[in-house]
Amino acid sequence: MSEGREGRAAPPGPGSEGTTGSLPVLEKSGQAGASAALDQSASAARYAPVVTPQEDGDGGRLWSVRRIPAGVLALVLAAAAGLLVYDLAAVRAEQTAMAWRRELAAQLGTRPLDDGWVLAGAAAAVLLGLALLLLAAAPGHRAALPMRSGDGEVRAWLDSAAAALVLRDRAMEVAGVQSVRVRVYRAKVDVRAVSHFRELDEVRADLDAALGDGIRSLGLVVGPALSVTVARPGKSAKGA
Repeated sequence: MSEGREGRAAPPGPGSEGTTGSLPVLEKSGQAGASAALDQSASAARYAPVVTPQEDGDGGRLWSVRRIPAGVLALVLAAAAGLLVYDLAAVRAEQTAMAWRRELAAQLGTRPLDDGWVLAGAAAAVLLGLALLLLAAAPGHRAALPMRSGDGEVRAWLDSAAAALVLRDRAMEVAGVQSVRVRVYRAKVDVRAVSHFRELDEVRADLDAALGDGIRSLGLVVGPALSVTVARPGKSAKGA
């Protein structure tokens, strides 16, 4: 990351109707001292945008390094290779091969290719290979929403949970909204609100306007579509 820039996000408040102070922003170094206390809290660190140097400007997915799948696969392959090498060394030392290897060699030598166990093992190997290829080809970090950084050397991502808290605060400011649940995805913002007074159509129109402005204020590269559903307490929902 270039010098003099840092990401900061205000920590979310407690409870289901959480409160956030402000959106994540990119700051100049002169403002770093004012945000030091916020950056020390665990919640602020959790919801701070990820900012990394990049030459190709805004947009794009944040790629996962896949540490856990890679580590598990490496351990399994190392254990299997170590066991096989030990058995081969034992045979070279004129000792008897392990029972599992003798049994496996006998089964592979006698079972036909159309045997059920052979086909099941081949199918499992194919599925495992496809899963590993999918993990290698997919970016991951689906909760990271790309933001407009305004700088060709900086790329920023906002966590979808932080975006949901900001939009939930906006929704709770609408008159008539008793409670609201907001879920933010890469292409869609799903809002389900409960209204205890006012007409449902009026509440939904106000939610559309407030949340539309809220989505634009997040500074995302691609603004997700908005889906709002409003219902009375204990009644069927009405939305669009």
